[in-house]
Amino acid sequence: MELFDLALIWALIIGFGVIMYVLMDGFDLGVGILFPFAPSEEARDVMMNSVAPVWDGNETWLILGGAGLLAAFPLVYTVFLPALYIGVFLMLAGLIFRGVAFEFRFKARSSRYLWNWAFAGGSLLAAFAQGAVVGAYIQGFNVENGVYVGGALDWLTPFSILTGLGLVAGYALLGSTWLIMKSEGYIQEWAYRITPPLLFSVLTVFAMVSLWTPFVDITVFERWFDKIHVIWVLPVLSLLCAWKIFSAVSKRKEGMPFVATMGLFIFTYLGLIASRWPYVVPPNYTLWDASSAYGSQLFLLLGLLFVIPVVLMYTAWTYWVFRGKVKAGEGYH
Repeated sequence: MELFDLALIWALIIGFGVIMYVLMDGFDLGVGILFPFAPSEEARDVMMNSVAPVWDGNETWLILGGAGLLAAFPLVYTVFLPALYIGVFLMLAGLIFRGVAFEFRFKARSSRYLWNWAFAGGSLLAAFAQGAVVGAYIQGFNVENGVYVGGALDWLTPFSILTGLGLVAGYALLGSTWLIMKSEGYIQEWAYRITPPLLFSVLTVFAMVSLWTPFVDITVFERWFDKIHVIWVLPVLSLLCAWKIFSAVSKRKEGMPFVATMGLFIFTYLGLIASRWPYVVPPNYTLWDASSAYGSQLFLLLGLLFVIPVVLMYTAWTYWVFRGKVKAGEGYH
């Protein structure tokens, strides 16, 4: 007897894991994207030191989300991997280059500039690939009888390129507001200065994606425009967060720009879910179509209910231990 809708529970867990990854790893990818534009090499040291204690823990959420998808929704893997092999490979390659750069940059002397570019390039590549994959998901997949029948590059379209660039801009905004909170002096002032242009870029791309998305699939158009829905509150809340970012930067507040940027991401993410719910393999397969056996989901859920609190406690403890400003000459060596 099925007492609970485990497919729905798993969808909520995986959705939570995805947004936690986007928020947590997003700002340290954003710091990497901003790396080439830093005002000095000392500023780059501070930027890297601000994320060095937490970046690897942030990626725990990516592993949790990926493992949850494989366990709870095997059809998603059956379709997504063949459809997104190249995009996923590019993302992982970028994360590897960035991870190696953390370890080698502080030890290098004459070759430090190479590790600067590895850190920046890896962050940029990973962010763009993630955004392009999101665009491919919005577009949907060419599936017949539960098998992907499209081409290896079907995921790379003008729309997915736009979503890739949008996520790069969004992560850069997360990175700049993180630096406002974690740095001081001329580095913080530089972060204040670049945040409004980044916010404008994000809003421009998000507006283009929002206007384009309803025409990608007729069901998305109907979801938003067939009648007035409560989901229209999500873009309104996103714009309120954007205004709060601009206002907080103008008043030289330190923590609020980062909090408001996370709010902007959360409401945009909820808008994406609202556009496609309940399809996990659009345009035809719902989360119930794609789910594994009830017994398998229940067995794995019992283990995950233990793991998630541990990850949350570890994450909270890490950020508490490494709270406060990062000063020049201090940190990871």
